[in-house]
Amino acid sequence: MTQPSSPSPTATYRLQLQPDFPFAAAARAVPYLAALGVSHLHLSPVLEAVPGSPHGYDVTCHAAVRAELGGEEGLRALAATARAHGLGLVVDVVPNHMAVPVPLSLNGPLWEVLRDGPTSPYARWFDVDWDGGHEGRLLLPVLEGRIGDELPRFRVEGRVLHYGEQVFPLRPGTERLPLERLLGAQWYRLGWWRLARTELNYRRFFTISELIGVRVEDPEVFDATHRTVLRLVREGVVDGLRIDHPDGLVDPGGYLARLRAGTKGCWTVVEKVLTGAERLPDGWACAGTTGYDALRHVDGLFVCPQGAGRLFSHYRDFVTPLADEGGDWEETVRRAAYEVVEHDLAAEVERLVRTAARIAQRVPRPGDHAPWALRQAVRELLVRLPVYRPYAGDPDDAARAAADATMLGGAAERARATFRVPEEAGAVDLVHDLALGRFAPGGDGAADGAVDGDVAGFAARFAQTASALHAKSVEDTAFYRYPVLLSACEVGGDPGEPALGPGAFHEYGARMQRDWPESGTVLSTHDTKRSADVRARIAVLSECPDRWRDVLGAVTEGRDVADGALPVDPMVAWTAWQTAFGLGTSDADGPGADGAAAGDRGERLTPAVLKAVREAGLRTTWTEQDAGYEERVAEFVRSGPGGPAPEQLAALEAELAPFVRANVLGATLLHLTVPGVPDLYQGTEQEYAALVDPDNRRPPRFAADLLAELDAGAAPASVSAEKLWLTARALRLRRAHPEWFGAAASYEPLAVEGPAAEHCVAFVRAGRVATAVTRLSLRLRETGGWWDTVLRLPPGGEWRELLTGRSLTGGSAVGVDGLLADWPVALLVRE
Repeated sequence: MTQPSSPSPTATYRLQLQPDFPFAAAARAVPYLAALGVSHLHLSPVLEAVPGSPHGYDVTCHAAVRAELGGEEGLRALAATARAHGLGLVVDVVPNHMAVPVPLSLNGPLWEVLRDGPTSPYARWFDVDWDGGHEGRLLLPVLEGRIGDELPRFRVEGRVLHYGEQVFPLRPGTERLPLERLLGAQWYRLGWWRLARTELNYRRFFTISELIGVRVEDPEVFDATHRTVLRLVREGVVDGLRIDHPDGLVDPGGYLARLRAGTKGCWTVVEKVLTGAERLPDGWACAGTTGYDALRHVDGLFVCPQGAGRLFSHYRDFVTPLADEGGDWEETVRRAAYEVVEHDLAAEVERLVRTAARIAQRVPRPGDHAPWALRQAVRELLVRLPVYRPYAGDPDDAARAAADATMLGGAAERARATFRVPEEAGAVDLVHDLALGRFAPGGDGAADGAVDGDVAGFAARFAQTASALHAKSVEDTAFYRYPVLLSACEVGGDPGEPALGPGAFHEYGARMQRDWPESGTVLSTHDTKRSADVRARIAVLSECPDRWRDVLGAVTEGRDVADGALPVDPMVAWTAWQTAFGLGTSDADGPGADGAAAGDRGERLTPAVLKAVREAGLRTTWTEQDAGYEERVAEFVRSGPGGPAPEQLAALEAELAPFVRANVLGATLLHLTVPGVPDLYQGTEQEYAALVDPDNRRPPRFAADLLAELDAGAAPASVSAEKLWLTARALRLRRAHPEWFGAAASYEPLAVEGPAAEHCVAFVRAGRVATAVTRLSLRLRETGGWWDTVLRLPPGGEWRELLTGRSLTGGSAVGVDGLLADWPVALLVRE
């Protein structure tokens, strides 16, 4: 791990900038956010993007700050306002891709490549396979139909070609050619948008053809695309960086090293999603991840393992899914991976096959591999990788490289078994060696520079394709086909094993303090499918699976869902009703709401459920939509889950309210006190019920008046107020005493003894701050409460509980029933 040389944040606050919430709006929030206790504002991307973009990840120009947000003058004004209130700025950086915008001229480098072809000085910017078919041209899949049918819509004006709202540059000297000859004479091939799946010859972001991959591994491209950001860091406008999607880069470790050198070591975190026991590469020059690993460990504490198993039984009875369509997690993931690698990422796989075939043709020893065998080898290896991408060729992290090599070796062994003829399985050996970057031609020295370049290119693109496959097959498909407990279907989560106990949590906390003490931690982001409070509500269902079964049966009028009595398939009904419960049936505020958010529950639920069925891809998809089916889904949501809450659902919500409160406040305090730098998403200092984007990207509503009332002595009158007060107390403590939480601090579990010990998670930071939270509070009540369970405080001095003001003696055994009588959590400071 490489520590930053500049001071790290004590806590960051994410603001999702957009034309409706520009720099000036962020500046107006600064006094409130400073009072709340954060140290830095965390801004979504600030460089020029597609006009109207609500997120900014579709960058069009790296040389300018986005005018729609207020330009560089507005950013500097925001920085000055923040600085005046003691705050710094952290900015989101998008190194992996740029937009293919409308009009294309907004992306100047791409425009020049389209005009001048591979000889353009900007050709090195983009990851284009000029030899990948299309007669040496770049495919632009932007036409609404086949080109022959679209010819009447083209017109030439001067040196540009018009098609609807799109405009394309013309290759010099072709302006006067007849239209069909003119189209064939360009450095690009215009094609039907459906061709992207199989014919695309440029790297993109996942499966989004409107985002073209950028080659930041080229030093000149890095310098050009990072000049503005690095200047803003050097000039003190920006203090830290969040790096979007490092898995898409050829060499994430090398990129981070170059970035560290250019920023002189400012605090930097990477949006790297870790799975299972995966660890961040030790040699990366960053403070850690953006925090999805923390989300997984916090969420897992509030899931009952036994109840989750019983909930699965009720789900299976209600939905009756096939094993690979939601009946078994591993089978569901495997089928989704095959579908994505064979369909959505077909073009990426074909590029790998072409590269492997070229290598096999140029050197004798691997030769005679049929394209179909290479294709099968690539596919079978990719679908068997349990992580987003391997780093087996990383020379700076030998341990990680060895572990990933072992992982690839196991995947290769299973991939060989898919071949009927053992000799043909030799294609797996070739692909395996190429993926490791270890291929060495034998014998006669037949290797040349072209082969070496192909080997290096294959290893990088295999890893890049693996990350896209994992994201699309797990996050964007399997999560929506396995909705047993929706709170577990979150970025970084594991729906097949949703529960984690205190032991696993403490092991994680100790490891993070040792290895990545200034890594980011999150519970809600612009990319989470459900906000933390929605997940906290849904997690309670793992403690009462039978009650959920009964309520679901009642709201579906007790019909046998398996016989088609419902207007939609039962998986949709299960998903929609559980989502409705998570969102809440009362008048709780949603993101950016004004107190009447519950009135538009249907308007918020419907697009979220429609997105779920499209992502699941079992009955309709984004590109092959079944309009009739989708209308039935929409009508079902509007008239059922999105309508007035049925009596049974409202009663369940009221019954579970105390246990939802315990989950919400418990997750909040853990997030704010575990090792790492907490990042709060806009509005989440209060209760925040948000669904998948765009619902979670609405402009925020701040609570300055309520915070002032609480500071003046008002008692919190709602869970939302309690969450705000708890958040402010913890954030202000972090800011006042960063040494208690930072790299020089410590993390030690606190002993909890007694019959209900598993229901209390407690730890101490730097010997000065202790956290105690209640977990599985409904099960706790059902088993009789705390009884004589005690928490042993560290010795020395008096401890003051910040939420109640109660004083406790160090070294004593404190009764948990008294400590957590008023609040389900406790935050103690040694005086």
